[in-house]
Amino acid sequence: MMPTYRTTLGALALISIGCTYTASRPAQSSDSSQGEWRALFDGTSTAAWRAYHSQDFPATGWKIVDGALTKNGNVPDIMTRDKFGDFELTFDWKIGSGGNSGFFYRGTEEYNEIYWSSPEYQLLDDVGHPDGKNRMTAAGSVFALYPTEAGIVKPAGEWNSSRIVARGPHVEHWLNGRKVAEYEQWSADWDARVKASKFKVYPNFGKSKEGYIGIQGDHPGELWLRNIRIRPVH
Repeated sequence: MMPTYRTTLGALALISIGCTYTASRPAQSSDSSQGEWRALFDGTSTAAWRAYHSQDFPATGWKIVDGALTKNGNVPDIMTRDKFGDFELTFDWKIGSGGNSGFFYRGTEEYNEIYWSSPEYQLLDDVGHPDGKNRMTAAGSVFALYPTEAGIVKPAGEWNSSRIVARGPHVEHWLNGRKVAEYEQWSADWDARVKASKFKVYPNFGKSKEGYIGIQGDHPGELWLRNIRIRPVH
């Protein structure tokens, strides 16, 4: 996200003691409560995606290169055509030097920007971008709300694997096989963090139990994505 929001991070740090975050757990195997995988990007088609506030995929800015969905510079945010409630989402990503992007989930179209309604899984070059100096805004964090574990993200230009699991109020962020953040959405702790953040001015931020998956494009830098897939969980 934009560095101008950094003024709220001090207040967030004061409430981070109550975080439900648990780090460094190994990946769990699948079970019968999970549905079939669905490809959102298989390296050949962007049919599952459209621009925010549009029914069309952006004509410029995003392109497929060597099986990866890529962008360079400020381009339109994109979002899925379908909504998802409880899900497991996995994807691979690498980012250019100083790059900054993110995955949104349970987003809506009620505001001018998707991040006004949606929590964000931060994608970042932790070494080359100022946001990497704060665990609340570093790669894998629930941007500006819950911190991530340090030392897990790979350097700029190298592939990372990420996973988001949203089952009711319980949400987990995974990075390269480790759980780096987790929280209970709509809990008292969640509400306190939102009220201490820039998101407090958007009454419906994080309120939706079902919504769109989005990818941030409107920040400078290069981004590559591949193997984006999702399945329902119960």
